[in-house]
Amino acid sequence: MKYGFSLVMVVFAGVTALAQQSDAGFQWAVKASGVTFHANITYHRANGRDLKLDVITSGPASEPKPTLLYIYGGGWVNGTKESTTFASLPYIYKGMNAVHIDYQLAGDSLAPAAVEDCRCALRWVFRHAREYGFDTSKIVVAGESAGGHLALMTGMLNNNSEFDKRCIEEGDGSIWVAAIVSYSGPTDVADLLEGPNQKWFAQQWFGSQPNRIDLARQLSPVTYVRPGLPIIIQVHGDQDPHVPYQQARYLHELLDKAGDTNQLITLHGPIHGWAVEKELHVEEQVFNWLEKYGIVSH
Repeated sequence: MKYGFSLVMVVFAGVTALAQQSDAGFQWAVKASGVTFHANITYHRANGRDLKLDVITSGPASEPKPTLLYIYGGGWVNGTKESTTFASLPYIYKGMNAVHIDYQLAGDSLAPAAVEDCRCALRWVFRHAREYGFDTSKIVVAGESAGGHLALMTGMLNNNSEFDKRCIEEGDGSIWVAAIVSYSGPTDVADLLEGPNQKWFAQQWFGSQPNRIDLARQLSPVTYVRPGLPIIIQVHGDQDPHVPYQQARYLHELLDKAGDTNQLITLHGPIHGWAVEKELHVEEQVFNWLEKYGIVSH
């Protein structure tokens, strides 16, 4: 599996380069890869703006597949869904569908809008499962950096969360994910707003809102630890320059105490974000876990 996995990563790097060069090149690459790309689908409208997502599928919709919902990073202040298409390749290689989403950044709307948008996107996946062949019993939410935080929030919130109110429609059922994969995601957002770990991007996401520390705690994954959560896999550098490694360790410890299935994959060095280019074995470890619990096939 290792050599095939490595080869397909290299091939997809060329596909991504073509995608950046021209629409025609991208369409050719998609056709050659044997998958179908559904671009710029509106999943929600907020503040007068259509929020879009891309869907990548393989095979007929009548054969539901495990599905990845991928959320890009950028400190909640920058980035696009197109910038992380490459990140879903390992999951597509393992037979999954993929959904890449945009969300409101700090310049569009302050916290908690990004969290609300991601929950809206998850609801869209459930509503359109038959149309695209999403197996809603095997949804994996993943993201890097701020996207890792949003993946954790998206998968850890319960169905009665106040952050769901903007998107609930009549007839909606419960939403749930099977697993969460966070690459360098913050787990204690309040820690990034004040004190020695203060970061400018966190301050920009919250702006000058009143009670922003209280809101930051509401938007911190560590707040939602309880028994019965999805499988949670964290990948974090022990010298991460942007998000303290201790945040990942703390969430890991809380999850262990709650009896939740989780793993902390530690990378050595100042690594931040989606590091599979440097650490291919990381994705192999991630998939060992997803295979162990029946989310993807061997």
